[in-house]
Amino acid sequence: MKKIQVWVKPSARSNSWGRDESGNLWMRIAAPPTEGKANAQAEAYLAEILGLSKSKVRLIKGQTSRLKTFEIEE
Repeated sequence: MKKIQVWVKPSARSNSWGRDESGNLWMRIAAPPTEGKANAQAEAYLAEILGLSKSKVRLIKGQTSRLKTFEIEE
């Protein structure tokens, strides 16, 4: 299993992703940060980016933070 840290910005106009100058991954998520909606959409979007099923990506750290750690099952 791998771990990936991602900087997540909720309530964006649409979902998008990229890397900053340092090579860190960031995602903009359209869902609001209420009731775990942005976290769930971030998991699903990361799975889509990586070409994996949703069940292979799990948020393990940062439920209330913008810096999140995801566990990727291969």
